Amino acid sequence: MNRILLCILGTGFLMCVSCAKNHDKKKSEVKLFQEIYNADWKKVFHDSCTQNWKERWTLDGLKAKVRNSAKGMSLLAGPTAGDNSCHAVLWTKQNFKGDIKIEYEYTRLDKATNFVTILYVQATGTGIGQYKKDISKWSGIRNVPFMRTYFDNMNTYHISYAAYGTKNIDPVEDYIRARRYMPLAKKGLKGTELKPDYFRTGFFKTEVPHKITVIKKGKDLFMHIRNDEKELLCHWENQSLPPIDGGRIGLRHMYTRKARYSNFRIYKHKKE
Repeated sequence: MNRILLCILGTGFLMCVSCAKNHDKKKSEVKLFQEIYNADWKKVFHDSCTQNWKERWTLDGLKAKVRNSAKGMSLLAGPTAGDNSCHAVLWTKQNFKGDIKIEYEYTRLDKATNFVTILYVQATGTGIGQYKKDISKWSGIRNVPFMRTYFDNMNTYHISYAAYGTKNIDPVEDYIRARRYMPLAKKGLKGTELKPDYFRTGFFKTEVPHKITVIKKGKDLFMHIRNDEKELLCHWENQSLPPIDGGRIGLRHMYTRKARYSNFRIYKHKKE
């Protein structure tokens, strides 16, 4: 009996230590995010998303649609699951170098329980063959936006959110995941993950506006999500993969996915 009691007490103590460490880590992440967020930033891109989207963006996807309204810019992927021409990717015409902060409002319009929404952070091509570093030079290859065309031929950070597995049917089983594409490794998505993943977040319900902030500073990547009820800070540290230094910002919707964007702003660090 004494041995059992000691085991229970020991397990409880270890759990308390683990919880304390996780709490301290989260506090330090919040502090770091706040310090970086409040640093000296200069706004270099602003789109209210209510005017003609073609002034600041370009579109990959034969069956994708973009519509402006007083509420913002709706990005609508094609309707057929499994049809790669129904993916949609919207790119800034502008390139952004160095540390950046991205802020926008995201409102999900679909009720899908599978497939993903992706934010691309500073995308460039590999520079090999037809895949020039300036991705606008090979936009024609992306008229049908196969996912593989991107992760096999681009250097970029990728954050998937309001995301579900391809066969998922449960609306609570969402996730948020970050990657750093490694096209020269020629292993597809293998080895591109940045830990941790965030599961069952409870965010991104249909027609609920969310304020999103993404910051890339050095090896740190943050995503802060807030709605009227709660907020979440996601933090990834790129400890071993090559850094991302510059490129375009992209919004990807896999087939069937729809959302509205508004007040899209990008900032550069003033010290750069």
